[in-house]
Amino acid sequence: MEGEKSKTKADVKVVYFIGIGGIGMSALARYFHAKGARVSGYDKTPSSLTKELEKSGIRIHYEENIALIPKDADLVVYTPAVPEEHEELVYYRAQGYKVTKRSDVLQMVTESSFTICIAGTHGKTTITTLVAHLLRHTGYGCNAFLGGISVNYGTNFWASERNVCVVEADEYDRSFLKLNPDVAVITAMDPDHLDIYGTADEMEKAFIEFSGRIKEGGLLISKLGLKRTQELKGTRKLTYSLNNRNADVYAENIKMINGSYEFDVVVKGTRFDKMKLNTGGMHNVENAVAAFAVASSLEIDKEKIKAAVEYFKGVKRRFEYIFRTDKVVFIDDYAHHPEELRALINGAKSLFSNRTCTVIFQPHLYTRTRDLADGFAEVLDMADEIVLLPVYPARELPIPGVSSEMILNKMKNKNKIVMTKDELVKWIENDFKKKVDKENGAVLITAGAGDIDLLVEPIKKNLK
Repeated sequence: MEGEKSKTKADVKVVYFIGIGGIGMSALARYFHAKGARVSGYDKTPSSLTKELEKSGIRIHYEENIALIPKDADLVVYTPAVPEEHEELVYYRAQGYKVTKRSDVLQMVTESSFTICIAGTHGKTTITTLVAHLLRHTGYGCNAFLGGISVNYGTNFWASERNVCVVEADEYDRSFLKLNPDVAVITAMDPDHLDIYGTADEMEKAFIEFSGRIKEGGLLISKLGLKRTQELKGTRKLTYSLNNRNADVYAENIKMINGSYEFDVVVKGTRFDKMKLNTGGMHNVENAVAAFAVASSLEIDKEKIKAAVEYFKGVKRRFEYIFRTDKVVFIDDYAHHPEELRALINGAKSLFSNRTCTVIFQPHLYTRTRDLADGFAEVLDMADEIVLLPVYPARELPIPGVSSEMILNKMKNKNKIVMTKDELVKWIENDFKKKVDKENGAVLITAGAGDIDLLVEPIKKNLK
């Protein structure tokens, strides 16, 4: 860690967050706030997350201003998304404060607990949220650090007296290599974050290294068929799958009923009947299988697990139904990788097979758009109609020749267009509504990890 000598959790009375509005940062802010520390922070722009933090009593400002920062901070936490030249970060470092990355703080918080870590390039937010929900709803108890907002509880963090932590283990910036799980899940190792790793091979090596950080006697639960499975470490291992009987844990007899799923789960040959999941997408049945594997490894009563799965309401922006009518089903999702989009579009088309499917996608990062343009084009071609928004840059500067048109030009589907956010809102009102099939209706999907979520309310208003 940077700065002066490490502090224990008990020493930390005043904490300042640079980039407090990030999903992982806000969970840690809530943690210290719940422990009685005085918490404040900076973020670039207000958001629904920062508003919720402010409502809970955490002070936040939105300009780089040394006059507004606490000079008595015991701990300053920053996210890798914050530029190195950030005025407040530079000041704290120059003055010798304890300045540390979010991943180091998560390590400090979890090192003395029984820790369940969910890692992987897709599905980790839903599985983390579902595992934490299962432990909370069954009465087992846990501290939860989530990468999304649980619809059941309206938060990405909660505390428990039980010394168990459920953590979303993020591969970005190799953050997950700071954690030492008792139970680890690896969902996928598809190429992503190549701006950090350089090659797919390097990224896979990081997941192998993560598996080696599981504590002695701990458990690895990995998706069946992962590349380089044989190299994953751990003495106790389970595999899971949607419905492949070669896995240790899988689903059978899957039925779709009114946008929900009913299925059995088989664990090492033992069947648990009639699980019900009320969130959309077949990929979420697979996520539920992984979460079931975690909960059953803790010897939680299976009937309690079953009841908790049925009560799970999902994660904000993960196949989230904004509204459903006879004419239009509107779904919002965080999907920002080709494989996530594939699962999203497949899920929507299988649940609502008789409806036309329109996808509005905002690419996230210039590097990801450049590296995965072929994959994005192939997957988006599955929709009946595609609207691309300009690339959301996040932490990056533009790259010459890289834009949403790069994806558009590789697509075979002729029903495709790039438009601005303002043009999109007008298009929904003037064009999309008129085209809705009067007999079968339509599915409209907004997808992306940038600021496309800010369009959800205007679109909803126009559609209604």
